[in-house]
Amino acid sequence: MNFLKSGLQSVLGSQQPNQTPSGAETVELLVERVTSSTLLDDRRDACRALKALSKKYRIEVGIGMSAMLQVLEQDRSDSEIIGYCLDTLCHVTTPEQFEEEQDNPNVTANIGEQFTEIFIKKPDNVCLVLGCLEEYDFRVRWAAIKLLTNLLANRPKDIQEIVLVSPMGVSKMMDLLIDSREVIRNDALLLMIQLTKGNGNIQKIVAFENAFDRLLDVITEEGCSDGGIVVEDCLILMLNLLKNNPSNQQFFKEGSYIQRLAPMLELPPEQDQTGMSPQKVSNLHCMLQVIRALVSPSNPQQVIGSCQKAIRSSGLLAAICNIIMASGVPPDLLIETINTIAEVIRGDGQNQDYFNSVVAPCDTPLSAIVLLLMSMVNEKQPLPLRCAVLYCFQSYLYRNEGGQSSLVKTLLQSSDQTNKITSGQLLCRNLFSTDPLSNWFASVSLSHALLDNPTQKEELLRVVLATSHNSKPVSLLEQCNQLLQQANCKFQSKVGLLMLLSVWLADCQLAVRTFLTIPGTIAYLTGQISANEHGDNEYLVQGLCAFLMGLCIQFNDNSVQEHQREFLCQLLIKRIGLDTYNKKLGEVSKHENYSKSAKQPQIRIAATTDLLLDYEFCRLFKSLESTITKTVNGFGAGGANIAELTLSQEASGLVSQYKDIIREQDARLQALQQQLAQSEGRVNELVQSLEQSRSSNAQLQDQNILLKAQLQAGGPLGITGSHHQSSQASSPLHMLATTARDTPPADTGRVEALESRLSMLTFEQQTDRAKLSYYEAENARLLGELDQLRTRVTTAETRANQSDSKLEQVRHDQEDLLELLTDQENKLQRYRMELKRLTGKSFDDDDDDDDDNEPKTSSEPPHQNGTAPVTSHDSSSNPTAGAGEFVC
Repeated sequence: MNFLKSGLQSVLGSQQPNQTPSGAETVELLVERVTSSTLLDDRRDACRALKALSKKYRIEVGIGMSAMLQVLEQDRSDSEIIGYCLDTLCHVTTPEQFEEEQDNPNVTANIGEQFTEIFIKKPDNVCLVLGCLEEYDFRVRWAAIKLLTNLLANRPKDIQEIVLVSPMGVSKMMDLLIDSREVIRNDALLLMIQLTKGNGNIQKIVAFENAFDRLLDVITEEGCSDGGIVVEDCLILMLNLLKNNPSNQQFFKEGSYIQRLAPMLELPPEQDQTGMSPQKVSNLHCMLQVIRALVSPSNPQQVIGSCQKAIRSSGLLAAICNIIMASGVPPDLLIETINTIAEVIRGDGQNQDYFNSVVAPCDTPLSAIVLLLMSMVNEKQPLPLRCAVLYCFQSYLYRNEGGQSSLVKTLLQSSDQTNKITSGQLLCRNLFSTDPLSNWFASVSLSHALLDNPTQKEELLRVVLATSHNSKPVSLLEQCNQLLQQANCKFQSKVGLLMLLSVWLADCQLAVRTFLTIPGTIAYLTGQISANEHGDNEYLVQGLCAFLMGLCIQFNDNSVQEHQREFLCQLLIKRIGLDTYNKKLGEVSKHENYSKSAKQPQIRIAATTDLLLDYEFCRLFKSLESTITKTVNGFGAGGANIAELTLSQEASGLVSQYKDIIREQDARLQALQQQLAQSEGRVNELVQSLEQSRSSNAQLQDQNILLKAQLQAGGPLGITGSHHQSSQASSPLHMLATTARDTPPADTGRVEALESRLSMLTFEQQTDRAKLSYYEAENARLLGELDQLRTRVTTAETRANQSDSKLEQVRHDQEDLLELLTDQENKLQRYRMELKRLTGKSFDDDDDDDDDNEPKTSSEPPHQNGTAPVTSHDSSSNPTAGAGEFVC
C-alpha cells in the first residue's frame, strides 16, 4: 500500500498535508495524465495506478475508458503499458464483483455488462483487442484473452458478430491453442467455448481451422480420459462444434476423427471401476456426449447412417458396450452410456445385431438385452436408469423386424423348450406385476415389438397364458383386456395397456376381430368414453378409450356380426354423441404430456408421474386421429353410409398404393438415368483413351518406318550391300542382322543400340495394339450395357405410364360408381311415387328410417364393383303385387 501511495505521489505530484484527493479525483487526474502526457514513462505509471484502483473504483475508471483505448491504439510498441490497459479493462468489464466494491451501493450486479455495451458501441475497439492476440508477450496475450472472455460472457451475440466480420478474427483465436504456455492454451479453450456457443457460422470456421486435430492432440497429450479438466474443456468445445451442425458432423466423420475417439473410451480389462476419479467420470461423460452429437435422432438421416457405420467399424461401439458390462461403473456414467448405445444402434441393422450378440460376463451367461431388461423392471433401480434401458430397447427394436420377430418367438416358446430367461418372459411377467411402473414399462416395450409389423401383431395373437393352475388358459389379448377392466388397475397401468392395445389393433383387422369377440369390450369402452369424471388423468384415459374405439371402427372387416362398423358408429352416435366423442378423442393431443413426449424418442422426465405417453404412440395417434374422426363424423352426418365410406377409404388406399408404386418407379428411373450418365461418361473416357492410343500407335509406326529407312541406307556404316541382301530388304530384322555381321568392330556399339531401339519400338507397337484391342472390346461392351440401360429406362417409363393410366381408371371407376348410386336413389324416388299413386299412401323418409331400424332377416353382399344388387317386381307380370312386395 505504501508503494501504491508513493507511486500515486510520483504521478500526481506532491499534495498539501490537509488536501488528500478523493478516489474519484485521483482517477480523474490519472486519466488526464494518460491522455495528455507526452512521456511514455508517465503514461505507463498512470496506467499502472489505474489498474490498481480499478477494482475499488470501477465506475470512475470505467468512465475514463477512452484513455485506455487511446493507449491501445497509439502505444502498441510498448508491451508493458498495453498489458496494464488490458488488465484495467478486464477489471471494468468483469461480470463478477470484487471484494473491494462490496460496500459501494453504486455498483450494481450488471455493471460489467453496462461497460461492455459502452465498449462495443465502436466495433473497432474489439478489433484492437483481437490485434493484441498477435503479440507473443505473455502479459499482453493473456490479458487480451481474459478481456475477450469477459466481453463474450456479457454480450455473446454482439461479440460473435463482430468477430465474424473481423479479418482473420477466428484464426487469431485458433492460433492460441498451439501456444506452448499452458496458461494461455487453457484460457484460450474457455474463450473458444464461449465464442462457439449457438453460432453455426463460427462453428464451421473453427472446424475448418483444424480445430478437431488440435483438440484431439491436446486430449492425447493430457492423457485422454485419465487427464485433467483440460480434457473436459476440449471435449466441451468439440461438442459445441458438432451439436446441431450437420456440416461439421460430416466433416468430423470424413476426417476419420471417429477412429481417434475409440482408444479414449477403452477401460482396463477385468478391473473394478469403483475407484474411478470424478474427473475421469466427467471426461468419459463428455466423450459419450460427443458421440451422441454425431448420431442424435434430430440429425439428417444420411449423417446418422454414415456415423453409425464408422462407429461400428472403428471399434467404438464395442468399447461403449464394454463400459456397461464393466463392474463398478458410476450410475450417472452408466445411464449416459446406455443412452449412447441406444442412439448408435437406432435404425442400423448391423449395429442392432452386434448389440444383440453382446453377452454379460456372469456365472450364467446372459445377453446384454436381458440383463438390461431385468434392471428396467426392477422397482429398486433408479428411475433414470430404467428410462435409459427402455430407450435402448426401443432403439434396438426400431425398424428391426428380426429383433421384433425374435421377441415374439420367445413368448410362443413353452417353458419346457427353454430354461433360460428370455426378454419376452420378462416383459410378459411384469405386464401383470403389482407395480404400475413395471406394467407401464412392459406395455410400452411390447408395443415397440409390434410397430409397423402386421405379421408380429398376428403372431402375438397366438400367445396363450395360464394365469393359474386351475384356470383356463387365455390369450394375451384377452388377459390385457381383463387387466384393463379391473377395478384396482392403476392410472399408469391403464395408460400403458391402452397404448399397447392401440398399437396392436392399428392396421390389423385380425386383431380387431379378435378384440371384438371378447365379451364386455365395447361396453367398457363406451362406458369410459361417456363417463363424466373430471381431471387430466381421467380425460387422458377417456381419450385413449375413444381412440381404441375408433380403431375398432376404422379397421373393422365386419366379420363379427354383432359388432360391425355400422353398428359401432350408431352406438357412438346414440349413446355418446359425435360432439362428445370428438371432444374426448381430442383430449389426448391436448394433454400436457403429449407435447413433451412427441418431441423426441428419448424419455426426459422429472418425476415418476411424467411417465405416461410414448413417442411412437404419439406418432401413431397423430397419423390416425384425423382418419378416425372423418370416418365417424362422415357416417353421423347422414350424407354417406358405411359402404360409401368403405369404398372411399379403399379407393384412397388404392390411390396411395399407386402413388407409392409411382414414387418407387420414379426413384428407380432416376437411378437408371444416373447409371446411364455414368456409363456414357465411361464410354467417352474410353473413346478418348482409344484416340490417344491410335495417335501413339501412328507415331510409333512413323518412327519404325524412319528406322527402317536408316537401316536400308547404311551410309554412316559404310555398307554397300550385296544382291542377296537387297533381295531380303523386306525384313528389317534380317537387314539389321546383316548390317551387324558386315559392320567393322568400331561400329558394333551403334548397331547394338539400333537393335535395342528396334526391339523396344516393336514391343511398344505390340503393346499398343493389345491396348487398342482391349479398348475396342471394352467400348463394345459398354455400348452394349448402354443399350441395355436405355432399354430398362424405356421399360421403367412405360411402367410408370401404365401406373398412371391404372390410377386414372380407378378414379374413373369411382366416379362411375357414384353415378350408379345416384341413379339408384333416383329410381327409389320414382318407385315411391309409383307406390303412392297405386296405393294412395304417402311414403316419406321417416318411414324408410323406421324400416331400416327393424331387424333384417337376410342381407345381400355387395357386388365386387361396390354397388348393391337391385331387384324389382314388374306389376304387369304379377298383378297381385302390392305395397310391401317391392324388393330392393
